[in-house]
Amino acid sequence: MDKLSPIIQEVEKAVTGKREVIEGVLMALLCRGHVLLDDVPGVGKTTLALALSRSLGLRYRRIQFTPDVLPSDIVGFSMVDRQTGALRFVPGVLSGTNLLLGDEINRTSSKTQSALLEAMEENQITVDGQAHPLEQPFCVIATQNRVGTAGTQPLPQAQMDRFLVQLSLGYPDHDSEMAILRDRTLGDPLQQVRQAASVEEVLHLQSEAMQTAISDHMLDYITRLCAASREDPALSLGISPRGALSVSRMARACASVRGRDYVIVEDVQQVFLPTCAHRVLLSPKARMEGNSAQAVLQAIVRQVKLPHGI
Repeated sequence: MDKLSPIIQEVEKAVTGKREVIEGVLMALLCRGHVLLDDVPGVGKTTLALALSRSLGLRYRRIQFTPDVLPSDIVGFSMVDRQTGALRFVPGVLSGTNLLLGDEINRTSSKTQSALLEAMEENQITVDGQAHPLEQPFCVIATQNRVGTAGTQPLPQAQMDRFLVQLSLGYPDHDSEMAILRDRTLGDPLQQVRQAASVEEVLHLQSEAMQTAISDHMLDYITRLCAASREDPALSLGISPRGALSVSRMARACASVRGRDYVIVEDVQQVFLPTCAHRVLLSPKARMEGNSAQAVLQAIVRQVKLPHGI
């Protein structure tokens, strides 16, 4: 945590009162995963991504997804060089980028969504049969708004599963909102965010986080949590093996953020909902009863027995 505290403190200069969300995004970055921010407009999603990139010295780019954004805008395209007659690769927004903010991903076409998600999965782009590796570290923070759904293309469940976590900033509390109003009166807090780590240090932190020890007792606990979701009548789709692996990765990153080199039950429980809630589907009966995926998963956490000796 000593290595990560300066990073979190720098981001908090621009994003007030949201330490848990900041830590969640940082954990996903340590896991080499990607984040879906699902929230109402104006709560600081773009500010969070920009502040994180500045604190880590990452090359940041932003793309505003609209219906006319094409896959070639994402991955690039080939064109004929007039001087040589050969095909020349023209990079898209992904090339040379460490942190990409994909704003309102649900407002673009399914084909463009797929182009981005393929790059997220494979860490490379392919144009005319030629593979182009992406810069490392590489992280996508995609946003989608809960309101104004006219003209949107919701992500299919199989694509939602590609995001390591889904987080929500939510509205600030009273004191935090007062601080936001005060800070914006004096200037732009983003200008105060300073670099607290280098790209090389980020790569080292990623390697270090994935070396965090996780015992068979913890792996058994994660497996039983995920198995319980597949048997729960309130869910028509439970947590996949990919989801279970994601919980394991996030638990190790959580332990690393907390300054430990081993995973405990609290790590698993903390990351279980943000890692899994977007991967499950409610049954028709549960939807009619006004249930939520978060509530169902919280009940599973309460019901599944803790590992032996805990």
